[in-house]
Amino acid sequence: MALRIGIGGIFIECNHFTDQLTDSSAFKRSEWLSGADLLAKDTGVVGGMLSLLNAKGFESVPLLYASACPGGVLQSATYSLLKDELLQLINRSGTLDGVLLCLHGAGAAVNAPDLEGDLARAVRSEIGDRVPIVATLDLHAHITAELISETDALLAWETYPHVDAFTTGQRGAQAIIDILKGCLKPFMAMAKVPLVVSAIQGHTKLPGPFANIMNEAKRLEGDGMLYSINPILVHPYLNLADMGGGVLVVANESQSEAVDVAKNLAKIYWDNRYKLQPQTFQPRDAIQKGLNIEGGPILLVEAADCCGGGAAGDSVHCLKALLTEAPDQISIIPVVDPEAAKLAHEAGIGRKVRLRLGHQIDQKWGEPLFLDGVVVQLSDGEFTYCGGIWDGRVGCMGLTAVVEVGSIQIVVSTNATYDWMTEQFDLVSLDIVNAKFIIVKNPMNYQQAYEGIMKSAFVLDTPGPTPANTSVLNYTECKSDSFPSDADLEVDDPVVLISKRRDLAKI
Repeated sequence: MALRIGIGGIFIECNHFTDQLTDSSAFKRSEWLSGADLLAKDTGVVGGMLSLLNAKGFESVPLLYASACPGGVLQSATYSLLKDELLQLINRSGTLDGVLLCLHGAGAAVNAPDLEGDLARAVRSEIGDRVPIVATLDLHAHITAELISETDALLAWETYPHVDAFTTGQRGAQAIIDILKGCLKPFMAMAKVPLVVSAIQGHTKLPGPFANIMNEAKRLEGDGMLYSINPILVHPYLNLADMGGGVLVVANESQSEAVDVAKNLAKIYWDNRYKLQPQTFQPRDAIQKGLNIEGGPILLVEAADCCGGGAAGDSVHCLKALLTEAPDQISIIPVVDPEAAKLAHEAGIGRKVRLRLGHQIDQKWGEPLFLDGVVVQLSDGEFTYCGGIWDGRVGCMGLTAVVEVGSIQIVVSTNATYDWMTEQFDLVSLDIVNAKFIIVKNPMNYQQAYEGIMKSAFVLDTPGPTPANTSVLNYTECKSDSFPSDADLEVDDPVVLISKRRDLAKI
């Protein structure tokens, strides 16, 4: 009889610096899968898990898998609903030989600040200590003592931009197979340092400070002495105790080697802290620099309003600067504003519309902008992701309009969506090649989306819950200082978290 592996998880990246809370509608717009719908997944992490388990002759048992665009922390009721459904499905699934969880690592709920640790503990209480739990994580995870204690192996993505979701799922499935076969007796060590920086310099393609750490980790992993070595650039927009990045090592029995390698690489990571800090520009200065560059597009990276980091996407700080500094230049900017999108749809294509735009979802970061424009495109906002985390999945911007104000094209949408390539702009037929300025609201994926066509990119210093410079955020829950909030901070030794040893059942 085939061994039975339960597959599920709750996947979301959360932000404590926005006033939004995430409710169940965010997951229903994205993925809330069980039964045959979950088993039909053939892309992303879950698709990778299923593909390998099926190829190796294991029975994949669908639990609950729910994912959503990053946002504020989950409402208590929403997390309880998802957690209870997952646990009920485990309870009704009969005997499971292992559990594979697709997690993010930076989830948080009002009633569970460490969402992943809480969920892993709850799953462990259902299945007992002899059944292995393997989880996959984003490399922007906040790894806690509880998460590492309640699981048997954690494997993080190896690329940023994230192009290895499917293969990470396969790696997770292989790990649980190896545990069940008895050829992997996992021991984990996570060495953490108080380095809480944005992801601007966190790319994994050489050269680069984080890429150097990843490259060395994978070189050591390739030597075969350690099962998996995972550099972790912590999601910096959580406000929790013991924040920090570092290196997670999964060893085959060897505790001392796991701890030593994790600590040594975490020290190198700490030594690169200044290189991980980005250079930023005020919008006006970036626009003036862009005007001195021939052609376009020039990217204005408004990282502080990144929907992919949990921001609302409703900032108009850079739009205000464009209207003042370059009103005659063809420019493109996305703004999430449900009321403005509704008004544009009511007006119709070709009609003039007066909008009160921006800063109406997460209001503490700025003031709305009053402007007159012409509606030139309308859409239901549904598009399909082409690669990445949600490859093949439908994204839902809701009612969406393109409103022109002179030469500036504003993409006004109802819902925040994650940026991968240029799917949202392509949906409304925008000419990105011939634009002078494009405001992008993500810290990394723009590099692949506009590769080969962008003339330059400037990271902006604007207010918002996902700033490029994290020292402007007020971390109230951290027990100690961190870099860059304390630029002179010195660290002698990383903090090391270790896993439990379990007598896991084998084939």
